[in-house]
Amino acid sequence: DDKWLVMIRYISRTETEVWRMDVASGKRERLLPGSDSAPRATYFGLEFSPDGSRLYLTTTARSEFQQLAEYRFATRALRVLSSKIAWDADGIALSHDGRRLAAVFNVDGRDELRLFDPASGKELARPKVSSGQISGLKWHEKRVGELAFTLNSPQSPATIFSVDTVTGAVQRWTTADTAGVDPASFRDAEIVRWKSFDGRTISGVLTLPPPRFMSQGPRPVIVAIHGGPEAQATVNFNGRFNYLINELGVALLEPNVRGSSGYGKTFLDLDNGVKREDSVKDIGALLDWIATDPRLDAKRVMVQGGSYGGYMVLASLVHYSDRLRGGIDVVGISDFVSFLNNTESYRRDLRRSEYGDERDPAVRAVLDQIAPLANAGKIRAPLLVVHGKNDPRVPVGEAKQIVQKVRANGTPVWYLEADNEGHGFARKANADFYFYSMVAFIERYLLSDELR
Repeated sequence: DDKWLVMIRYISRTETEVWRMDVASGKRERLLPGSDSAPRATYFGLEFSPDGSRLYLTTTARSEFQQLAEYRFATRALRVLSSKIAWDADGIALSHDGRRLAAVFNVDGRDELRLFDPASGKELARPKVSSGQISGLKWHEKRVGELAFTLNSPQSPATIFSVDTVTGAVQRWTTADTAGVDPASFRDAEIVRWKSFDGRTISGVLTLPPPRFMSQGPRPVIVAIHGGPEAQATVNFNGRFNYLINELGVALLEPNVRGSSGYGKTFLDLDNGVKREDSVKDIGALLDWIATDPRLDAKRVMVQGGSYGGYMVLASLVHYSDRLRGGIDVVGISDFVSFLNNTESYRRDLRRSEYGDERDPAVRAVLDQIAPLANAGKIRAPLLVVHGKNDPRVPVGEAKQIVQKVRANGTPVWYLEADNEGHGFARKANADFYFYSMVAFIERYLLSDELR
């Protein structure tokens, strides 16, 4: 009836609140959590029921994972609908008649579309949808039971489908442009797992090159580390990286080190503050695992990553230069103290909650000790650094200071700085130049044995 507005107050990656506002008066009240003493939790994906009596959402209030739940305004009661599913519900959509609730569950990096009866809370027959990332859920206003969604899969970038949730029939509505390349040639991915230093299982997404390369022996590997740090590597379209896989014969391995989302809120917090380097140890354990897989060449491994992933590249080079052919640091952090001092003020406290408060002497001592900048002398493998001059998140000084220090030690460093870019390269001409530079770097330092 347009009288009420519900909203999310974002505090941190592990804490949000749900508020309701009277549109006419502007009066606001907090709905969730119900009290100040309630455990810290997140709430996302708000959907009103047709009669306005209930709210459907996802929350970690009663679980390690983001669960599908129902909130009743009259009783202030929260009912969990997906308690038997030990994975995050990433997106939800309630049908216009209120009889079907769709939810996307992130199952170890592969999305699953599931349906629920909101009244009983029971799961309905599961639609058969191809593997990949599912987003943009939207119910048809007139054709009851028809649900549209976007699928991003290894074989295709974002493509629109719909599914008849009654018959199970799936229909494709769009075909993404792959610039003349046969999408069937794009390789599928697999989930791999390894044990880290503390016995914890870490997983990642592995994409192998075509058989014509695999027949030549173990393949060189690029370990592409995501940013965030609370992002997650998932099964999706690899974009330009398909060139590295299909044309250069490189295996792409994307790890979800501790601190990644999708594996529970405890896992999400395992890299916070002074525990930062535990996630770097997960990369060391990954290098050990690569040596056990006969499909991969442990003597030809390179690390790549952007933003926080750029820090992980630098830290990996500090600790494992003797096991790496090189690293590609894109808009990465080289020193957490200088980063926290110079990042835009609107982000500073949010980042302190993740990386630690540099104003605390004990925390600062740890951040100083683990900074790649302070350990630049240990970086002995070739390095490509890429940064935008106008980056408000990770200022360009993070790049310049690490380039200067590593070069001073005689280590080969390639540096690419764009005058008209920020946190990443958005302009096509710049993105193309960066990609060509990355390919040249990979050919020089990772594939030189094959190209001779």
